Amino acid sequence: MTSFLPTILAPVTPPKLRITILGLNYSPEPTGNAPYTASLAEGLAAAGHSVRVVTGYPHYPEWKLGDGYSGWMHRETINGVAVKRLRHRVPRNPTALARMHMELSFGLRLMFARWGKPDVVLLVSPALFASGLAVLRARLRPNRPAVGIWVQDIYSRGIVETGVGGGKLGRIVGSIESWILRSADGVIAIHDRFESYLVHSLGVPSGDVMVIRNWTHVPASPTTGLAAMRRELGWSPDDIVVLHAGNMGKKQGLENVINAARVADDRGSNVRFVLMGDGNQRKHLELLAAGCESISFVDPLPGEEFQRALAAANVLLVNERPGVKDMAVPSKLTSYFNAGVPVIAATDEGSVTAAELLTSGGGIRVDAADPAALVDAAEALGRDSALASSLGARGLRFRNDTLSKAAAIGHYDGFITSLASTRNR
Repeated sequence: MTSFLPTILAPVTPPKLRITILGLNYSPEPTGNAPYTASLAEGLAAAGHSVRVVTGYPHYPEWKLGDGYSGWMHRETINGVAVKRLRHRVPRNPTALARMHMELSFGLRLMFARWGKPDVVLLVSPALFASGLAVLRARLRPNRPAVGIWVQDIYSRGIVETGVGGGKLGRIVGSIESWILRSADGVIAIHDRFESYLVHSLGVPSGDVMVIRNWTHVPASPTTGLAAMRRELGWSPDDIVVLHAGNMGKKQGLENVINAARVADDRGSNVRFVLMGDGNQRKHLELLAAGCESISFVDPLPGEEFQRALAAANVLLVNERPGVKDMAVPSKLTSYFNAGVPVIAATDEGSVTAAELLTSGGGIRVDAADPAALVDAAEALGRDSALASSLGARGLRFRNDTLSKAAAIGHYDGFITSLASTRNR
């Protein structure tokens, strides 16, 4: 007898996929895209996917080959993720042309490297030109994998906004960027403003773009040992320490901070600026700061020491050169909000950074390249501890409510699974 009783089915488990992530930067690089790429790879692996990473040799932000890395190719396993590194050119002076050369050298290595047999390839841009070569290879493969591109910076806007090229070069690069992004099966933008630009200026179909914010990739900020950290770094209890942490490049326009430190010198202010990190502009900035008492430089700090330094500062600083509006969301903001310390953003009104700060409620904005306004804002926060505490608390709440790693990894899992199923159909 045939039974017509309904069959009780077990819950359907999403299929686990073979995922290859291709990007120039990866752990142990401490800033930029690398921490997010590593965190995503580890999160997808923890969700049960088979994840491999094909990346470059560590070089950023120092722009020199990382200690312990040599040879034409290097394999390692980092936190359970198989990582294959391909040797590429690392320019001593990372001009726009030199960086393009580096990206192309990495892209050519990607063209001929083994990717495994992935269901999905996720490309991290920048490096844009390396991503373009990888897209070309993927399109030429029979039974090709689904291809997604994760847009961390808008490359063509960076050409214009950092002053490394004019409008004509920006349009040429914009056409290349548009082709690369439209050739993918799906695109991730890290901010709503990015999505709008990709759709309305670069012609990417709106249905192909998904917004997933970057998340806080560091654990909860330490709450002890802050006074000891201040003493270790030479900060007195009376100093109003304004700390800029991360890359020192052209986009940051840190000459403004040197000028602000000289304003603080002239006023006899207790505001002290600290530039912590490295980058291709550090030596230039150190020369500009010669003889200035209100500024100091600190080498990059590892892990918990880095977090403790952020939490020990009075103010955390994002500084951008005038004209930087749409090219990037500063990755340092997620770490800043995690510290529970108020943020000052020296940036143009209407920039992505200004919008992010307004949304979070975690700080105040002053105009880019206005050193006196920067000192004024730091002094105001130093005087008003209630306001400083309130801003820091709002930033931390924004981190907890909006910048959750678990939520972000879940969105990426869904995006990648959807790409694979669409491609299979």
